Amino acid sequence: MITLPDISVVIPIYNEAENIFLLTEELTAVLPKLKKPWEVIFVDDGSTDASLRALEAVSDRWASVRVIGFENNRGQTAAFAAGFSRARGEIIITMDGDLQNDPADIPKLLEKIGTCDLVCGRRQKRNDGFVRRLSSRIANRIRNRFLGDGISDVGCSLKSFRREYVEKLKLYNGMHRFFPALVQMEGGRIVEIPVNHRPRKYGRAKYNIGNRAVRAFVDLLAVCWMKKRHLSLNIKEYY
Repeated sequence: MITLPDISVVIPIYNEAENIFLLTEELTAVLPKLKKPWEVIFVDDGSTDASLRALEAVSDRWASVRVIGFENNRGQTAAFAAGFSRARGEIIITMDGDLQNDPADIPKLLEKIGTCDLVCGRRQKRNDGFVRRLSSRIANRIRNRFLGDGISDVGCSLKSFRREYVEKLKLYNGMHRFFPALVQMEGGRIVEIPVNHRPRKYGRAKYNIGNRAVRAFVDLLAVCWMKKRHLSLNIKEYY
């Protein structure tokens, strides 16, 4: 008899070959302590380095690690969507594959998910350069001004979702930046908690201000339109 996992951890990977084994070691040290069935789903987003070979190696070593992916780079939203479609847990955790998110924070996410539908990490003492921190702060303020989702660090990928709200997400390219607003549209309860943020050891960031600012603002306008037009159906059955 196959035991389905209670917890699924979904991690997009794009050219993170040097980080994969270290991250898997940390995850496989933390997750068994939860004393619940778990799985890790790595989504290879068309990596061009040795990431896929590293993913195959960790999947061979740890039975609870699964690997899926794309032939070509499709972007972070597509990678999350692919992972969500294969996740079997009732609680789905998302995180980055660059070792900056700390797996030791996963138990804190799970503690809070008992009283809400989405727990968002808020990175404390961010270990990023000044330009990235400043651009993130400006982007979060603009997003909050338009959407009012109350989240101060939407760029932190470390989150935990109830499965039913993942299944309700309507995802398009770039929508991973707006997970809190999309969950709120569906009536979900959201909380933000402080989490650790570590310096990057290997590799480099895959995006910067120049390649995301305009696109992110266009996506923000799209989500504002979705929020304005969203149908909330509170149906009562009389007979």
